[in-house]
Order: sequence, then C-alpha cells, then structure tokens
Amino acid sequence: MRGMDDIPYKQKDLLSAEDVARYFGVGQITVYRWCKEGRLQCIKLGKHWRIRREALEDFLSQHERSTTLVGRLSSFLRVPDNVLAIAQNIDILHRLDAAFFRVGDARGGLLVKFYGGEEKSEDELSARFENNGLEVGRLKQEGRFLMKAEEDPLYGRGDALSRLIEEEAVEGRTVWASFDWVRQVDLSTALEQQERLTELVDSRQLVVKTATLGEVTDQWPSSALRQGQSLHSGTILAFESGLSLSRLAPMPPS
Repeated sequence: MRGMDDIPYKQKDLLSAEDVARYFGVGQITVYRWCKEGRLQCIKLGKHWRIRREALEDFLSQHERSTTLVGRLSSFLRVPDNVLAIAQNIDILHRLDAAFFRVGDARGGLLVKFYGGEEKSEDELSARFENNGLEVGRLKQEGRFLMKAEEDPLYGRGDALSRLIEEEAVEGRTVWASFDWVRQVDLSTALEQQERLTELVDSRQLVVKTATLGEVTDQWPSSALRQGQSLHSGTILAFESGLSLSRLAPMPPS
C-alpha cells in the first residue's frame, strides 16, 4: 500500500469518497459503508461525504496495528464502554468472550463472566476460555477472574453487577463484565435489562459486553434491533465471513 504522502491529492484537507476509494482500490460503495458504520469518521456536506486526512490516518493505523481478534477489540473498546455483540454461533460467541477478557486482562481489569442459560458448566466454559488463549488459572490465582452463575438471566442483571462492584471493593480498577443471551428472550425484557446496564456504565468505570446469537436477533423486528443497538455505545458483528465494529455517533446539535 502506498504511503499517505504518495496520494496525488495530498494538498486536500478534506478527501472525497472517490479519493479514498481510489487510494484503497475499492469501490465508493465500500467507503460509504465504512462511513455509515462509523468505522471511518466522515463529514456529510450537503449530499457528499468528506473525510479528513487525520481521520483516514487513524483508520489506517487501527487496521495496520493488528489483524487478530484481540488486537481489533483492543483498538475498539474504550473505558467506560457498553457494547452489543451479535455472533453467528456459540463457538464464535465464546471466542469473543475470551478476546474481550484478554483485552481487559492487558489493561489490569477485574474480569467477570456472568453465565446463565447455557448448557455448559463453569468448568467447561473456563476450559473454552483457556483454549481461546485466556489464562484463566493465572487470573483466578490473582483474584482477577470471577465466574458468576445467573439464577435467572432474564431479570436483575444490573442489580447483580452493582452488588458485585460493592462486594469486591473495586475502587480504582475497571470491571470488565460479560453477559450473554443464548436463548430466545422476550424483547421488552431484554431491552429493560440493557437499559439498567447502560445506567451503570454511565456512572462507573465499567466495560460491559452483552453478546447474543444471530438466531436470537433474527426473531426481533428490525426497529427493535435498532432500539437495542441505540442503548449501546458500540456494536460488534462476528461471523465466519468477517468482523464488523461500529460506534454510535452522538446526535449533533441543531
């Protein structure tokens, strides 16, 4: 790939979608999709998208830094954060969990896996995390990895997380918490649970990931799925065909 200084339009502060498409060797539709997904920060002037050179450089650095799942999530996740992940199948969901916790481990956080509704036991889930590169044994010895069984995953997630924060006295340490929806769930119940988690994230140093299976969200109306995504600061789509990471942009002023 050519360096930024080799771009013939280097004098421009704002690049067009055509400029960026020509640089990457992709179609303009791909650039528009990156903009709409929030992966490439763009400005819409009238009917046209414009990209700042600094935004393009950030986009390049993020994608050149790492091609691993852990590396991509490390560039994507913030503190605090509240993200929704949709996985194609249960194996990919477990890979996401392990990668999420590996990022939290690298940042010195307290890692908490809330599990319920799965057929796997705590030991089986821990073994899967180990197989996906998470050093569960070491983390448990350090007191930085907790497994919390959910008696009823449909209710009380926010309360359970709030109690854990108080019990563990995590002052000065970020909590990285993972929840999953692996079975069909009433949509209003799911949204209510996510609203409570969002309230917690907004007031504390938390990184919360709620993952669900594609077969679950396939049953939701598209309008409801958009509402669910709006409760989170970011969305992760993980399929065998690829990974998509996007951010919810704040509503601009009038």
